[in-house]
Amino acid sequence: MGGFFSSPKAPALAPAPPPPEPAPPPPQRVEEPAGPTTEEKNNARKKLEAERIRQANAKGRASTILTSGQGVTDEVQTTAKKLLGE
Repeated sequence: MGGFFSSPKAPALAPAPPPPEPAPPPPQRVEEPAGPTTEEKNNARKKLEAERIRQANAKGRASTILTSGQGVTDEVQTTAKKLLGE
């Protein structure tokens, strides 16, 4: 059964794009100075640890004691707070 209309035709294809340009060569590797050796890292770590221990010992036990010999000397709060900051 023929029709009044002809079948659709495919559109013309666009021309192929030009090939991409080749990638530039990778950059030359620059030698960087070597970092500290493992022995130097260990020495630095030991020095930092020794300093931390020295500072902790300098504080002594006084920084851990929160009460006096008589116990807590603050007044006891027997009323509930009504507003923030009271």
